[in-house]
Amino acid sequence: MLSEFRGHLTQAAREHPDSLLIVVGGDGTINEVVNGVAGTGAEVATLPAGTGQDFARTHGIPSRFEDAVRVALEGATQTIDLGKVELAGGTSRYFANFGSAGMSGAVAKRANAMTKALGGKITFYYALTVEFLAWRNTQVSVELDGGVRREGPLHDVIVANGRFHGGGMKLAPDARQDDGLFDIVLIGDVTKLDFATTSPKLYSGRYLSHPKVELLQSSTAAIDAASPLPLEVDGEPIGTTPARFEVVPAALRLRVPAAA
Repeated sequence: MLSEFRGHLTQAAREHPDSLLIVVGGDGTINEVVNGVAGTGAEVATLPAGTGQDFARTHGIPSRFEDAVRVALEGATQTIDLGKVELAGGTSRYFANFGSAGMSGAVAKRANAMTKALGGKITFYYALTVEFLAWRNTQVSVELDGGVRREGPLHDVIVANGRFHGGGMKLAPDARQDDGLFDIVLIGDVTKLDFATTSPKLYSGRYLSHPKVELLQSSTAAIDAASPLPLEVDGEPIGTTPARFEVVPAALRLRVPAAA
């Protein structure tokens, strides 16, 4: 079936809680399906066809169509964690790969409004550069497991379930989707000089060595800010802070390449 409107695939997926669902699309398409099958017996396979393809990249699913079909039909089944975000007003949403609060939400909104003719990497990097030049950091508070708290001017709070985001940026190089934890990346009060010297390192993960970047692990993250910050999950804008993120362990069965 073809998606006809936002949320259509979520509705359709709920009607097949014990099936193998083969999803053709990118991270946003996967996000819709995940919100229909989280915690059920359904199994999901993906044929990457979107802009970023970061979820597929995290799991080693080939971009070549014929190879991805082979994985969908003959691959192994892996059970992975999902993330869930709760917004003010009581609404909630699952996500498979990444969530964030801050400039990344604004980048996602801009990238989604752009043409994708130049490919995911160029689209997301252009959107990142434009948003950075106009962005103004604000006071943000982040509460994690065990009473860990960070507060101060922050650029971004990245809640990573997977390793890649934004068209191949390796924002959480060591994140695992089966350990019950997020990799939480806090990007502090970075300057334009910081951006110019460090942004190329986003694709290798080496940006984490910057003194204004901190990596933590937690199964939850409660985020609030002096001014509401844009939120996104799996590259889809979903609203503004405050928000609470939590890991939902072993909530999705995914078809991945079989071990050699």
